[in-house]
Amino acid sequence: METSLKTSIDSKLEQKIKLIDGNFTPSEAADIINNILDVKINFHKIQRLSRTEGDINDACEYDSGRIVELIDSKHDAKSFLTDARLHGKKLKIKSTVTITVED
Repeated sequence: METSLKTSIDSKLEQKIKLIDGNFTPSEAADIINNILDVKINFHKIQRLSRTEGDINDACEYDSGRIVELIDSKHDAKSFLTDARLHGKKLKIKSTVTITVED
């Protein structure tokens, strides 16, 4: 099985996943964006917790900094989407996740 996995990875060094592609109302867009950001925030909180559980002296600067960035992005998105809602706008969201193999 390991050989087939290696062959598969060697033959394809990049994977693209179309995550979001469509037109949405501001409320729908808010639901989508908030849910994605919440998942990412929780991911980093769990990573931070697992690191500090093993070493209480680990400052987890990357995870803590990333959490702050994501919370700020969530506030920015809320403001943007509220403005779109107040002006009766529809929104188009496109998001593709690209995964590449690194050595």
